[in-house]
Amino acid sequence: MPVQRGIKIIAENRKAFHDYFIEEKYECGIVLSGTEVKSLRAGKVNLKDSYCHVKNGELWLIGVNISPYEHGNRYNLDPMRNRKLLMHRNEITRLFSKTKLDGLTLVPTKCYFKDGKVKFEIGLAKGKKDYDKRDTIAEKQAKRDIDRAMKISRRDV
Repeated sequence: MPVQRGIKIIAENRKAFHDYFIEEKYECGIVLSGTEVKSLRAGKVNLKDSYCHVKNGELWLIGVNISPYEHGNRYNLDPMRNRKLLMHRNEITRLFSKTKLDGLTLVPTKCYFKDGKVKFEIGLAKGKKDYDKRDTIAEKQAKRDIDRAMKISRRDV
């Protein structure tokens, strides 16, 4: 039986959860060069303001900044280049139809290593309005206040 290695999270896109309602999540691979993988192992990636786009039946990751590897010299590529994501064709066509018909968008939510390979979690997302964002912040604050009150009450007993 093969040894199951754990998942090591490299980066998360918290802003995506603030700006969007994530309806579905998908896991996909990515096409990278060797120096980009080394840079990812060092945790030098920024997912903020990035999104995915379907073009010619292929899924592309746009706006992800993978910083150049320090010892990569001439093998380093452009840190902001578009990168191809790897998914099955039927999944890509289904995502394409949902983004076109339902007005949804694809955003990367997480980047991680799984069994030694770099994987991206992308979410099918619907944009939040300003009042939705305020409601979410108010709910988080209320939950924090409740948890704090519960902790204090447990301490007094």
